[in-house]
Amino acid sequence: MNNNGFASYFQLSNVDWPKMWLATWETVWMTLVSIIVVAILGALLGLLLFETSNSKSAGARALNWIVAAFVNIFRSIPFIILIVLLLPATQAVMGTIIGPKAALPSLIISAAPFYARLVEIAFHEIDHGVVEAAQSMGATKGQIIFKVLLPESMPALVSGITVTAISLIGYTAMAGAIGAGGLGNLAYLDGFQASNNAVTLVATVIIVLVVFVCQFAGDIVVKRIDKR
Repeated sequence: MNNNGFASYFQLSNVDWPKMWLATWETVWMTLVSIIVVAILGALLGLLLFETSNSKSAGARALNWIVAAFVNIFRSIPFIILIVLLLPATQAVMGTIIGPKAALPSLIISAAPFYARLVEIAFHEIDHGVVEAAQSMGATKGQIIFKVLLPESMPALVSGITVTAISLIGYTAMAGAIGAGGLGNLAYLDGFQASNNAVTLVATVIIVLVVFVCQFAGDIVVKRIDKR
């Protein structure tokens, strides 16, 4: 395709820029809100998996089995199917199944189990001698969690949340295909269905740029907090 053909195929003059910036903000908003909740929920689930993994208590083993089952099940369901399965719950909780708010339950439930496994792995990679030293000095369970586990695993946790955030950006694009708003919705409706290739191209470029910014920011944070 020559330059004239390329220009005719992707006519940027066909892009509704205010609508594009609104869709960009919706994608960023969905990702930010989701990642905050996922970071908290995933850390709690990962901590539960870690603390109950080698316990001899029957109650702890049962809790570990329940949490592990939840994590494994929801990690295994393809995101686009999970959205459909959660439509009744989304309607009940959010009051709508259309728009950025409606995408939040699916985004959170799909990403939190994934991050929980990353948290559990990060905790297991900590030198057990460090934990034993803290225990020998009389540290409580809470002190071990907040002064040993979290600080020692923080670089891995930040790397994990960066990977999860990038996955969430991709999920928002898929959610857009069924009316969740954002760049995915704009690329599908105003781009693909309207045969407006410029909209699809610009939306794709913006999504890639958001991913690059997210990865760059995560790498900088990891380098600053990694003392190894």
